[in-house]
Amino acid sequence: MTELHLPWLELSILFCLIGAVWVSRVKVPHVARNRALLCSGLALIATTGAWLDFDFLDAKQADDSLHLLYHLAGRELLIMDELSAPLLPLAALLYFLVILATLHTKIRRFSFTWNLVSEAIILAMYSCKEPWGIIGLLAIGTVPPFLELRERGKPTHVYVIHMMIFVLLLIVGWTFAEIEGADRIHTLWVVIPLLGAILIRSGIAPFHCWMTDLFEHASLGTALLFVTPIAGAYAAVRLVMPIAPDWMLRSIGMASLFTAVYASGMALIQIEARRLFCYLFLSHSALVLVGLEIVTPMALTGALCLWLSVGMALGGFGLTLRALEARRGRLSLTHFHGLYEHAPELAICYILTGLASVGFPGTVGFIGTELLVDGAVEAYPYIGIAVVIAGALNGVALVKTYFILFTGTQYTSAVSLQIRTRERFAVLLLAALILAGGVYPQPGVESRHRAVEELLHERESRAPVSTTIEKPHHHHH
Repeated sequence: MTELHLPWLELSILFCLIGAVWVSRVKVPHVARNRALLCSGLALIATTGAWLDFDFLDAKQADDSLHLLYHLAGRELLIMDELSAPLLPLAALLYFLVILATLHTKIRRFSFTWNLVSEAIILAMYSCKEPWGIIGLLAIGTVPPFLELRERGKPTHVYVIHMMIFVLLLIVGWTFAEIEGADRIHTLWVVIPLLGAILIRSGIAPFHCWMTDLFEHASLGTALLFVTPIAGAYAAVRLVMPIAPDWMLRSIGMASLFTAVYASGMALIQIEARRLFCYLFLSHSALVLVGLEIVTPMALTGALCLWLSVGMALGGFGLTLRALEARRGRLSLTHFHGLYEHAPELAICYILTGLASVGFPGTVGFIGTELLVDGAVEAYPYIGIAVVIAGALNGVALVKTYFILFTGTQYTSAVSLQIRTRERFAVLLLAALILAGGVYPQPGVESRHRAVEELLHERESRAPVSTTIEKPHHHHH
């Protein structure tokens, strides 16, 4: 196996873990924030370094050069491949920006220590291809939000029940997969638990109530970082896709398609900004799963592109809402707020990230949405129609709430609501990435396409005769 030139992956995880210990020793909130920002920034540099290094190597996959964990576990645990290469810096960027844009009003309520622990867990999960490693990290990753909910004295039962069932199903499913062995068609004992686990973690209806509950009760930063890396999709790609029979993928696809349309409809009628964001996110992450389950190169490439653009666009959208919340408290969508004059930059960022999430031309989401719709229509025409409907409803919900939050009335405030330098940097950085990805999408699409070829190759090599992939018929125009 090829080696990266530096132990980037181990460094990025270590920066977060050492940072968590370092931050936990301070009692002064803004010192804690600055320390967390430094460590998160180092992790971002390390993951970006890993991505560039991997790109330079031109290999199928590469492992860390330190091999610290290799000596502990007896096998390579931290591996980078085409799929995870851009996901790592994206996750690190989201964590960095959330810490950066945390204002003084929120600083005491947001746990920087647990935030860094969560970041270490996510980075480790994205660098892991070992099934039990992924399951373990997914399980540990559910703990920080629970601790925050408990600390804030909020109800935890909805979240805890869903996450316990999710972890239990993963363990049961994969235990049976190992008992049955890799070279045979798996029984329902494997398929059903894994299917259930993916649906719960991805918030696919009717298992989405834990996500609305989390957004209701946790701090927006924590909820945002728990869902935006779309860990459910990663579990689906690593655990389910290589071994799942076609009918199972189709059932995940159908459930996700229903969720995408249902959540986009729900987004239209929300009366609170947080719940609006939650439903928009559910709709988009479900679309990623729809693409993953139409196992054709085009739809898969679209899904992987969408995964990155949703992380970037909705991550930015969530940050914008968080910045507005820091000024106004919880935002109701029942009356006009007229915030444009006070925070024009936030208004621009709101509409830009929102349009990017629904695949507006010239933004980073456009190509992914386009490929997904084309791939879906080619495989099953009705799926393409549903994807378009979901996108249209999401677009309407976004524009409608933009007018509610930023126009329609004169709002006078005793304190300045002007955007701070930290927030301005976060907003401009995201805007630049969203537009750059829209104007020059080729490298991203090529990298996603290579990842798809590997995934399909892995699936074909693992699949028994009956689960080989049906190639859809190409229509010649």
